[in-house]
Amino acid sequence: MKLLLCEMIKHEASDLHIKVDRPPIFRIQGSLIETNIPSLKHEEILGLLDEIMNAQQKEHFFKTKEADFAFALEGAGRFRTNVFYQRGKISIAIRYVKSRIPSFDELGLPPSIREIANVKSGIIVISGATGNGKSTTQAAILDYINTVNSRHIVTIEDPIEYVHRDKKSVINQREVGIDTESFQVALKHVLRQDPDIIMIGEMRDASSFTAAVAAAETGHLVMTTLHIDNASQCISRIMEFFPTENRDNVRMQLASTLEAVVCQRLLPRASGVGMIPAVEIMLGSPSVRKLIRENKLAKLGDAIETSRDLGMQAFNQSLVEMVQKNLITEDVALKASNNPEALKMNLKGIFLDESRRILGD
Repeated sequence: MKLLLCEMIKHEASDLHIKVDRPPIFRIQGSLIETNIPSLKHEEILGLLDEIMNAQQKEHFFKTKEADFAFALEGAGRFRTNVFYQRGKISIAIRYVKSRIPSFDELGLPPSIREIANVKSGIIVISGATGNGKSTTQAAILDYINTVNSRHIVTIEDPIEYVHRDKKSVINQREVGIDTESFQVALKHVLRQDPDIIMIGEMRDASSFTAAVAAAETGHLVMTTLHIDNASQCISRIMEFFPTENRDNVRMQLASTLEAVVCQRLLPRASGVGMIPAVEIMLGSPSVRKLIRENKLAKLGDAIETSRDLGMQAFNQSLVEMVQKNLITEDVALKASNNPEALKMNLKGIFLDESRRILGD
């Protein structure tokens, strides 16, 4: 296994896929690349499990046929791992988590991220599809806070990916299954631990959101992630956690506590080396809060597009800027856009507001 992981790092792969009777496969800059390493038999994959799982993890896996955990390779970093069965045989998916937490500039995040990181209370949601760097952005925000502010930060993760060292802040990282029984149990007790900031690895259900709101309403900052690739749809996704009769109250709570939604999609750099996020940002401005309260969620996209002066930006606005700076190619931008026809106009300097007046040249 160590050989495979070293090859993964050498080729700057983000993920490693191991499947019976196939050579190991790397994901490099978003594409799956088959290695020239010989195919692995089922017995060999079982042997790999002995190298990365302890007895308790293996017992859980063979009982439930699922395992999600992280392990470290000295001098390299951590690896988030999922082991599962397919067609009666074991497969492994491993994601590389670098030991050093990158800065906002290294990640290519917009300047308004720094302002979001300075928020004292409320809810911040980092959203995006799986594999689009949510955990890394979340870690970068926490590391920035840890560097410039004195705060008590409690994280609840499943599993822990980035390991934080105390700087100006005190950080307690709790892993579900090791340090706490579940997200629900950890959230039940977290307010008694005197936190300033609570990081919830993922918003999974109504109880997670209810706990997040309770913390935000009492002056705490709560950070979490959602698997949604559009900032304006984040509100609808949270409301889906609740029965219809409770959703009006949920909207009122969101309107008063939501500070920011940061949604990102990782795209290949024009240089051919590495990935960079296109970022959509929605802030809890008076106009956004009003739209949420009045259940006019379809207009949130317009509010984002017309509030750049406040630090918000839509995906197309991010894509235009990235093309203009030669960070990504126009072809990549058009494929990533939800509205490529509008993006073509934007790249020519033509923009439309809500009244469909041309604002560009």
